Amino acid sequence: MSAQIAVVVASVLAGVGVYGVLARRNAMLVLVALELVLLAAGVLLVTAGAHGPDTTASGNVLTLFVITIAAAEVVLALAVLVAAYRARGHVDLDRPADEDAR
Repeated sequence: MSAQIAVVVASVLAGVGVYGVLARRNAMLVLVALELVLLAAGVLLVTAGAHGPDTTASGNVLTLFVITIAAAEVVLALAVLVAAYRARGHVDLDRPADEDAR
C-alpha cells in the first residue's frame, strides 16, 4: 500500500471519529468514535515507520503504545458507563442529571 492511500485512510478515519465525538449523544458511540481517532493515529505511525528510514522500528513501537493506551481507556470508560447506566438508567450525554431525579 502506498503512503498516499494510507494517509487518506487515516484522514477519513480521523474525520469520522471527530465527527462522531462532536455529533453523538450516546456515550458509547462517543467512545467508539474516540477509538477511530486512535486507529487513525496507529495507521499513520505504521505508515511512517514503513516508508521512512527507521532502523529502530519506532513507528511500530509507538503503535503498540497507542493500542495499549486505547485498551486501558476502553476498560476505564466502559466501567464508568456501566456505573452511570446503573445510577441514571441511560448514558445520554445531552440529558442533564437533575432530570433523572424527577
